[in-house]
Amino acid sequence: MRRMVLSILVDNTAGVLSRVSGLFSRRGYNIDSLTVSETENPAYSRMTVAVTGDEQILEQIRKQLAKLEDVREIKELADGESVCRELILVKVLAGQNERQAIIAVADIFRAKIVDVAMESMMIELTGNQAKLDAFIKLLDGFEIKELVRTGITGLTRGAGDLADYIDD
Repeated sequence: MRRMVLSILVDNTAGVLSRVSGLFSRRGYNIDSLTVSETENPAYSRMTVAVTGDEQILEQIRKQLAKLEDVREIKELADGESVCRELILVKVLAGQNERQAIIAVADIFRAKIVDVAMESMMIELTGNQAKLDAFIKLLDGFEIKELVRTGITGLTRGAGDLADYIDD
């Protein structure tokens, strides 16, 4: 089993997310992470989809995605050839006694304190999944009230982009 992260350029039309995610659900494939946003060109959106499976399943996913009418280009975001990041927001219970320790952990990871209340702190951190997981693990001794992750997003390294493949 291996994990594959795909960057998929699609037409920015109503229902495209439903059609792509429906492809996965109809075939019983699980999506580990999904992010979608409009690109620099409002006619297109970029989906970043992380999936896990054996080589046969991953190849089947690629082939089925390529058949969708809205899909313009599919590129695997391979380690070393791309940059992938995720954002996390964590709300931690933090009284006077805990604040300095939480700030010290945040500083180690170059995280930002984005909100401070009487009994809690909210921390923002961006990085790869391993960095975010390590950060959460170091907060293990504190009470995490809420946590949210954006999911993976990424781009290939270098000057090229998926839009190079679009025939207008």
